[in-house]
Amino acid sequence: MIRIFKKRSIKTRVIVAAALALFIFMLMLFADHADAVERYYSLGFYPIVCHIFHPIFDFFPFSVGDIIYILVVIWMIYGFVRLIRLLIKKQWELAGRLVLGFVIGLETAIAAFYLFWGMNYYRPPASELLNLRDSDYTVADLRMITAELIDSANACRERVGNADMGQSNKAIYQTAISAVNRLEDSAAIFKAYHPDIKPSLLTPLLNYLGTSGYYNPFTSESQVNYQMPVFIRPFVACHELSHQMGFAPEDEANFVGFLAGIHSKDRLLRYSAYNEGVQEFMFALRHQDSIARKELRKCISPQVLADFKTEREYWLAYEGKVEQLSSIFYDNFLKANNQPYG
Repeated sequence: MIRIFKKRSIKTRVIVAAALALFIFMLMLFADHADAVERYYSLGFYPIVCHIFHPIFDFFPFSVGDIIYILVVIWMIYGFVRLIRLLIKKQWELAGRLVLGFVIGLETAIAAFYLFWGMNYYRPPASELLNLRDSDYTVADLRMITAELIDSANACRERVGNADMGQSNKAIYQTAISAVNRLEDSAAIFKAYHPDIKPSLLTPLLNYLGTSGYYNPFTSESQVNYQMPVFIRPFVACHELSHQMGFAPEDEANFVGFLAGIHSKDRLLRYSAYNEGVQEFMFALRHQDSIARKELRKCISPQVLADFKTEREYWLAYEGKVEQLSSIFYDNFLKANNQPYG
């Protein structure tokens, strides 16, 4: 009787694993149709997820997603140790059931990822949804915009005082939420569903991973590394909230976060957005016109340069092999999700 039950258990797990694999395959077929993804998922199913998940998980002042990740890691370590023991004892049937359990767990996570948020990677580009003109640009355009961003960053930095730099994380998060909510007035695509931001419980680990924040697709929670230099946190908060709005690609979340930041009346948030903008465009200019980059760098104010140095030294203090491995993993993750440049 016990043997029959075990055989049925294995058979049931094989059927479940096959069904989940088929479901993921069908999701990927659906992902090939961007317009359908936008209509039925991004504007249809995903808002329902937000309306259900956000009020539930926003009720908790801490990150539920972080706790889930911790528990999953503990479970995986326990399962791996148990699998080794079963293999040593040559208990093949129990080991097979355990492996099937791992496979089902992985497939469930993949299915939940795409169902609860990940399909947003396959919606039409934000430039198309916003009816923006062709995104082709010349090196001269890049130099001009970089110069304008530098002027704005310099001006904003002059207005930032000690009181602004002394803002609490709670105040920074609330300002970011308000800025994101105001974007909805300019276009329906910027609709936010009960946006919220939390400090990540995993911040000490995020430092070593070189991560400023992340969005948890399983709980719809946006998290920020609360130990970073204070002038970085406001823009990162807007960036992560942009993911929560349904902008999955990193460049689109940067763009939406930047728009929210520069239209805010908060001095620190405005500076944080322009600070990020200067860094992004200077990085792009380095590959397009290194001479112009050197000349424009002379236009950056000493205060802004000092902030660049502060940020660089902060991350260098945690740099190591863990950060390198996480970068490789994240690069391949993005390439696997409709971002060919990683």
